[in-house]
Amino acid sequence: MIRFTRRGLLATAALAAPSIVGAQGAALRLGVLTPLTGAGSFDGPRMLKAMQAVTNDINGAGGILGRKIELVVEDDETNPEAAVRAAHKLVDVDKVPVIMGTWASAVTTAVAPVCWESKTFLTTVSGADSITHLPHQGYLIRTQPNNQLQATKHAEFIIRHGSKRMFILAIQAPFAEPTRKYLTEMLTPHGVTVAGSLIYDKDKTSYRSEVDQALKAKPDLLYLNGYAPDVAVVLRDLYRAGYDGDRFCQSYALTAKALEELPKEVTQGVYTVQPSADVDSAAYAAAAKRLGIATPDSYEAQATDWISIVALTIAKAGDATGTAIRDSVRKITNSDGVKVYTAVDGLAALKQGKEIKYSGASGPCTFTDIGDISDCKFRYNRVENGAFKYLEVS
Repeated sequence: MIRFTRRGLLATAALAAPSIVGAQGAALRLGVLTPLTGAGSFDGPRMLKAMQAVTNDINGAGGILGRKIELVVEDDETNPEAAVRAAHKLVDVDKVPVIMGTWASAVTTAVAPVCWESKTFLTTVSGADSITHLPHQGYLIRTQPNNQLQATKHAEFIIRHGSKRMFILAIQAPFAEPTRKYLTEMLTPHGVTVAGSLIYDKDKTSYRSEVDQALKAKPDLLYLNGYAPDVAVVLRDLYRAGYDGDRFCQSYALTAKALEELPKEVTQGVYTVQPSADVDSAAYAAAAKRLGIATPDSYEAQATDWISIVALTIAKAGDATGTAIRDSVRKITNSDGVKVYTAVDGLAALKQGKEIKYSGASGPCTFTDIGDISDCKFRYNRVENGAFKYLEVS
């Protein structure tokens, strides 16, 4: 009778105190859904590596709430349908409280409902305005600037650059129309004419007809709003058409890999822009040392911040659920507490009972009520002889 009773008491205690069971060694599984293949495959693996590096640091320091972190990684293939399947697997099978890493706006738009319906927290690098206007109920933050902030900064550069007549070539994506709208609103009062725009199919093998249509407007600048595979084709067709004006695109539309594969004469003079990491911050220096590279880019910095924010929020909340992360994340990011620049330092401060404010490698990491970052800087490069030449951060 005594053995039976003790077994019953032990079983009841285990059921009543799942956190005790967790503290005995069960890994804390966190989801990663990022493009390891497809148009985002240049950025996805590097974002994953940054998250893995921070995870290793946290685990080396003892984990969170007595548990080591295990990243459960899925490839979203830069494809909404594949991403939704992977998200359901992470949510329904792996039971993760958070999904980190969606890149393409179309992918995030498709995955977000899976997350808020299951009360799973989502961190993303997608920039389309529409994403944070979804009814996500607070289960989403993004470290990437939204369309309005991006277009405003791009327009300021274009005005400084002295362009007078611009044409926009864009893929069919959630960010295309808002970007055109904000650019037009910003540029027109400063004497820059948006001479036209068109949307193209990102999977075509030639864009010569689109290029010819754009060149009829006689632009001195083409704003290329697409992804690396299609922008590479557009740049080739522009070169064949004899266009000698300027071209401007996001850094993910002309990657280092694409630059290596395209002839130098095709990419000569292209301007690229990306949200700038906070290169003067202690968090950025820590990320560079952790990754063993001199200059982590914005995506590596943002991924560093996702995993750090999630880990610190779970520790602050004392609970590893999507709802706990949602309810506590701004206690870490928007706090007036002591500034911390790494997850390990933040976890140590929390153990000491301190209030903390995480200031990240990508910037201050302060979020609005709907999950947008409030501000960031942008880095501009120009292609010279097949290589990126730094112009400015502003």
